[in-house]
Amino acid sequence: MTTQQIKYFLVLANELHFWKASEKIFISQSTLSRQIQSLEEEIGIQLFERDKRNVKLTDAGIFLQEKWTTTINELDHFHKQAKKIDQGTTGFISISYPGSIAFSYLPKFLDTISSNLPSLKLELTEPTDENHENLLLNYDTDIAFNRDAIKNTYIDSCKLYTEPICLVVSKKHWLTEKKLTNLKDLKDEKFIISGLHRTTYFPSLLRNLFQKNGFEPKTIIESDFGGMILNLVAQGLGISILPLSYRFSNAAGVRFIELDETINLFMNWRKNDPNKITKRVLKIAKELTFPSYENN
Repeated sequence: MTTQQIKYFLVLANELHFWKASEKIFISQSTLSRQIQSLEEEIGIQLFERDKRNVKLTDAGIFLQEKWTTTINELDHFHKQAKKIDQGTTGFISISYPGSIAFSYLPKFLDTISSNLPSLKLELTEPTDENHENLLLNYDTDIAFNRDAIKNTYIDSCKLYTEPICLVVSKKHWLTEKKLTNLKDLKDEKFIISGLHRTTYFPSLLRNLFQKNGFEPKTIIESDFGGMILNLVAQGLGISILPLSYRFSNAAGVRFIELDETINLFMNWRKNDPNKITKRVLKIAKELTFPSYENN
C-alpha cells in the first residue's frame, strides 16, 4: 500500500466516478481501476461497490475515507514543514497578520527582515482572526500576528506592543477630540464596524465598549476591512472605531480621535518548531521597537 494509492482512493471516494476521478489525477481509467483493485487486495477489504453505471463506497470504505483523509493531510503538512527546515536560511516562511498592521508595524518588520535575511522568500496572508490558529496547526503559516494571544497547548505567544483604539470620523464631521465628552453622545450616529455578533477579539472588544457606555450602536455596514471602512467614513457614510495603526495609512478625509481603550499585538508560533529560519525571524520581531504611538 502506497501513499499514492491512498490518494487515488480518496479522489475516487469523493468523485464516485472513475472517469471524473481519472481526469482529475491525470491517469487513465484502467490505471486507476488497477490501483484501486491492488489496494483492496493488499488490505483484504472491499472499498467500493461498483457496477457498469455506479460506484459506491462500502461502509469500510466510508470509514477509511475519513481516517485516511486526516492521515494524508497530516503527511502533507509534515512534508511542507520538512521542506522549509531543509531549505534553511535561504528558504521560505509564511506569515499571517491582521489588516490593521499593514500600514504600521508590518512594513517596518518586513524591511528589517529584508535587511537581515535578503534571500528569504516570504508569503503573507491576511485571514480572519479565527483562522490564525488553524493556519499554524496545519503548517499553513509559521508566524501569526494577531490581536490576541492564541490559547493552545501547541502554540507560544508574546506581546509586541499596545496601542489605543480610535473613533474615526470624516473631517467634515461635527465630532472633534474637544467635543467628545462621552461615547453616549454617539448613540444616534451611524456606525461602520465589525459585526458585534462575532466572538473574535476585536468585535468582542467593541461589544464590551458599547455595553460599558450603555448603548447599542446603529450599525449600517459591517466589515472587517479597515481600508474600505476608511473610504466609507471619508465619504461621510458613518463613523467607525479602529486601532490607531490605521492612521499610518494616511487616508485622506478622515480624523482619528483616541479613546481611553487599548488593543495589543501578539506574535504566535508553533512550540518547539525546529525551523531555524522561523527562530531567526521571531528574534527579529521581538527586538523591533516599532511603532511608537506617543505624541501622534
